[in-house]
Amino acid sequence: MADLKVIHAYRHLYRGLLHAVQFSKPARFTARNQLRRAFREKGAKYDHRGIARTIRFLEAATRERGLEHRVLKTLLIIAWSRYEDRSGWRHALIEEQHAQKMKDFDKHVEATAYNHYDMTVAMLNKSMGLCLR
Repeated sequence: MADLKVIHAYRHLYRGLLHAVQFSKPARFTARNQLRRAFREKGAKYDHRGIARTIRFLEAATRERGLEHRVLKTLLIIAWSRYEDRSGWRHALIEEQHAQKMKDFDKHVEATAYNHYDMTVAMLNKSMGLCLR
């Protein structure tokens, strides 16, 4: 069984995320999936100070629609467009046709499209001591 402090950290972060996105449907599911991915990651370390700062960041995003709210909203929109599964036969058909037409350059662009974004989020986490993804 997981350590009790890790379970409490997960619950506090999840509750803070739900309040920050005001329980809106696409955002709450995206936030939940991001949080699950982060806690199931191999080699992840428990950072009490980072988690506490992230919870304070989420509380600030909940209180008013300021900078924190816009940052969280943007992170969730990009995570939704990047990771979420769009199932259905139409999407599968379009993806199949797109894969056939895709050239090497397009594959390279698709593989490296989020590199700059990932580095920016990493720098934000490092400078503010947060645990955002």
